[in-house]
Amino acid sequence: MPAQSAAYVELCGLLREAAHLASAAALLGWDQETYMPASGGAGRAEQSSLLAAIVHERRTSPRVGELIAACEADDALMKPGSETAADVREMRHDYDKVTKIPSELVAEIAKVSSQSQEVWKKAREKDDFAMFAPWLERMFALSRRKAECYGVKGELYDALLDEYEPGATSAMIEATFTPLRARLSELLGRVADDGKAPSEKPLKVKVDASRQHAFGQFILEKCGFDLAAGRLDVTTHPFCSGIGPGDTRLTTRYRDERFTDALYGTMHEMGHGLYEQGLPKAERFGQPLAGDISLGIHESQSRMWENFVGRSKAFWKWAMPHARKHLGKELGKFDAKEMFMAVNTAKPSLIRVEADEATYNLHVMVRFEIERALLNGTMKVKDVPAEWNRRYKEYLGVKVPDDRRGCLQDVHWSFGLVGYFPTYTLGNLYAAQFWEKINADIPDLQKQIAKGKFDQLKKWLNTKIHRHGRRYRAAELCRMVTGADLSADPLMRHLESRAQAVYGL
Repeated sequence: MPAQSAAYVELCGLLREAAHLASAAALLGWDQETYMPASGGAGRAEQSSLLAAIVHERRTSPRVGELIAACEADDALMKPGSETAADVREMRHDYDKVTKIPSELVAEIAKVSSQSQEVWKKAREKDDFAMFAPWLERMFALSRRKAECYGVKGELYDALLDEYEPGATSAMIEATFTPLRARLSELLGRVADDGKAPSEKPLKVKVDASRQHAFGQFILEKCGFDLAAGRLDVTTHPFCSGIGPGDTRLTTRYRDERFTDALYGTMHEMGHGLYEQGLPKAERFGQPLAGDISLGIHESQSRMWENFVGRSKAFWKWAMPHARKHLGKELGKFDAKEMFMAVNTAKPSLIRVEADEATYNLHVMVRFEIERALLNGTMKVKDVPAEWNRRYKEYLGVKVPDDRRGCLQDVHWSFGLVGYFPTYTLGNLYAAQFWEKINADIPDLQKQIAKGKFDQLKKWLNTKIHRHGRRYRAAELCRMVTGADLSADPLMRHLESRAQAVYGL
């Protein structure tokens, strides 16, 4: 490193220390959702609060601000288009945002969210929204305070959305979602009116959790997830946590019926995990160039492995013999084609994480509209169940029988992850556009998948997306990789192709 980059070296060192502290906090969060004893909640809330305050103090240190300014004044570092220029640009973006939030608010959010998670678990189990409502009020009040601190022009929601999808606004999301909802509704209407529904009997085979877990581990290894640098555990709501270099944690959940729900949950989190393992953390941990671009891009990786790979004909041609071996002889009654048809049934349902590709985005739209209204004050927390149920009836045509399978099904709001949900649909859009480019670059990809060979796909993703970290913003990366701005057309082509193959449209 040149002498004039001494400021950059010191800055990267300070950010690396903060990142290691944040990774300890992430490990506490993972433990809370997996192995922590039930009585440990109060102590964990105190631990999480303290660590969050320490990390915030490190990241908002005046010395960090001074070093960023020194780097910005260094022409050698800030050469247009260079990695270091992008790194410093994102350091400035992060510093300017984080210094707007008082440390006491950061600590309070960490403490209350930890407490809120424990209440949500109990409320969900007991189907008792009233138990969770006061904590939901607190989390949205804290989220509102945080958004006000950011001071972003436009809606308060935009300030929180920017945390997950930098540069996006609620107006842009609405402009994308409204026509997409119409196109999805039209496709689902054709499926309902003209399609011949495939048999779902392969999904009704009961498989115990230990067999499902073994099969999930097998899929992870074959697809390239490094289990020496990660692990798979069980939780209430599946997630992936990129703890730090060499440590990526995946979680899933099991039930005896519909084993494919756990399989696709595992493959979804695996997509996140492959992204985390593909980032240059070993050499750049703590720097933006070792971080993910946005949650929309992150979700593109998880949805790609879950749906574009995992629900394909080629995948089941390869996976079916292995599924029979791991999951039991009952699956011997069915072939790969029957399994492909069954896992691509398009049918409105209650649970987002178990929804098919064609209806999934409608689930996301419900959540976006509700959390936006709650944050802006146009909806009260007490009205959430009724508004949730009304939208599910209007958008998906299903009647919600209880809050456990309704507005209490997701963990996000208890965590305070307001602004997160739209990135799921953005991820689907990015995944479809990337997938078309991948198949153009690897013409025999489907044949490779049918043989259980995923290395070229993983290499493409590592090279084109993962290794860049945050060097490019999401929209710029999309144009660079695919040659076009983000569009809903590739996703609709994909969904229509699946509907044609499954329903004969």
